[in-house]
Amino acid sequence: MLVSAKEMLNKAKAGKYAVGQFNINNLEWTKAILLTAQELNSPVILGVSEGAGKYMCGYTTVVGMVNGMINELGITVPVALHLDHGSYEAAKKCIEAGFSSVMFDGSHYPIEENIEKTKELVAICEAKNISLEAEVGAIGGEEDGVVGSGEVADPEECKMIADLGVTMLAAGIGNIHGKYPENWAGLSFDTLDAIQQLTGDMPLVLHGGTGIPAEMIQKAISLGVSKINVNTECQLAFAAAVRKYVEAGKDLQGKGFDPRKLLADGVEAIKATVKEKMELFGSVGKA
Repeated sequence: MLVSAKEMLNKAKAGKYAVGQFNINNLEWTKAILLTAQELNSPVILGVSEGAGKYMCGYTTVVGMVNGMINELGITVPVALHLDHGSYEAAKKCIEAGFSSVMFDGSHYPIEENIEKTKELVAICEAKNISLEAEVGAIGGEEDGVVGSGEVADPEECKMIADLGVTMLAAGIGNIHGKYPENWAGLSFDTLDAIQQLTGDMPLVLHGGTGIPAEMIQKAISLGVSKINVNTECQLAFAAAVRKYVEAGKDLQGKGFDPRKLLADGVEAIKATVKEKMELFGSVGKA
């Protein structure tokens, strides 16, 4: 059964660890992440971007697949199904479809409009016991066509949004989506510290978890980050493993072309990546 991310993130914040949000792209992805979470006894958040939702034939299809898997695989650890970088309209659609958590990314609106729309969603989510993530200060890199350069959020604006009653807050602290460029300046811990001082117990979210050095991740967790998003890293690991399989000519041996065989090494690579991240974030054994 899907749960809101509220309890798992409040526990993580209090316990100084973080829960990973791993974005799902298809059945293989979902299965690999759920099995790894269960094996490591870790809570987990499955992220779905609007683009991935479309690719997987809509939000109701995703909800059906995830609920079916939790049931069939006997998953007992807490699992939240979360809309990643959702528009106001997409957030409402996911709530209707049965997601247990949504993100409304109003970071590109003027702060007044971000506040107004976030307020409306807080009321809807509270009534249905769904967790809500808000964002202040755009995250850099490319996310479904939106490009930014690693902006830094205004801590006062973060407090304004946090005070509306959202569950968790994503704030730009120089982090970006995708691969980090050579000249990346690193995370702004001063900003993170200032945001944490003003938002108190609110779990903070770090987007663009791929490629941030381990010691920076650990420092971010010590400063109140309780949820870290990973997507690109799993994609790269999956692609490399499948490429190796094909380049070795294994798809030409016997029934090696069977998609279950063709993608198997890729699935194992996702599992290994998720395991490594859960160990780094400190969520192992915390279910």
